[in-house]
Amino acid sequence: MDTDLLKTFLEVSRTRHFGKAAENLYLTRSAVSFRVKQLEGILGVELFERQRNNIQPTPAGERMLGHAEAVLTAWERAKQDVSLSQLQSTQLAIGAAPNIWDAYLQAYLQPLHLGLPGVALRTEILTPAVMTRQLMERTLDIAISFDPPSLDELELVPLGRVKLLLVSSKAGLAVTDLRRHAYIKVDWGTAFNIVHAQDYADLPLPALHTGSASIALDFVFNNAGCAFLPDHLLQPHLDSGELHLVAGANAIPRTVYLAYWPQNERSVQVAQAIKILKDDGPHNTESITTTKAQSR
Repeated sequence: MDTDLLKTFLEVSRTRHFGKAAENLYLTRSAVSFRVKQLEGILGVELFERQRNNIQPTPAGERMLGHAEAVLTAWERAKQDVSLSQLQSTQLAIGAAPNIWDAYLQAYLQPLHLGLPGVALRTEILTPAVMTRQLMERTLDIAISFDPPSLDELELVPLGRVKLLLVSSKAGLAVTDLRRHAYIKVDWGTAFNIVHAQDYADLPLPALHTGSASIALDFVFNNAGCAFLPDHLLQPHLDSGELHLVAGANAIPRTVYLAYWPQNERSVQVAQAIKILKDDGPHNTESITTTKAQSR
């Protein structure tokens, strides 16, 4: 299987347009079309319904998406594994959603790098569904999220908590004053959305939805906006007076979970990474224990 065929298939699926896929891949439109036809010939099925300005995956194409992503992920990991330097003995793949990297995990990369000698780190920004699938396919060693997978086969470790605070770039505002201001809705997971719907239904319609705290923070500054953001990210801006807490808004806590496959061949490195993330990280203030995924 030529991996270029899979990359082309995924790009057409993402853009829903042969021309845009060709631009992104630096190919001609005819080359993209030829690659898709090649892949369809190998599989013996049509992967796309080709209508004018409306390219949609067929049911077979939808089923192929996960397999294509898994093959490419496994191939990239294989290439990195076999090219490890003499100073590196193994590779550890860590996946997390964008909001986890921004709100929690990025500060741990240096402790992980220093605390895992001989280990090459591979970091991924993934959706929860993709993280779960890659854990089961053994192409991901560690998945970190606010909403962990509920599978008996996986172990869960609560790593710590993030407090989400409603802040504004303008001082002296209360929740009832925000209707005239740009509100940025950050995706902090299912539990946050439930509390948000129950307690903050009167907030204005979001001017921006995003899964990234850094994007939300930048938008708040540029548009005199407001958003729920993690306390440690906000503290320097609160101290400097650039941001202000919104009166009448309670903090919304979220627990960060790590999920892993217990029979992982890199179980020693996974255990070392868990210890660093629990004991040596900048956000940890709680005692935490490992639990079965079923207990969530």
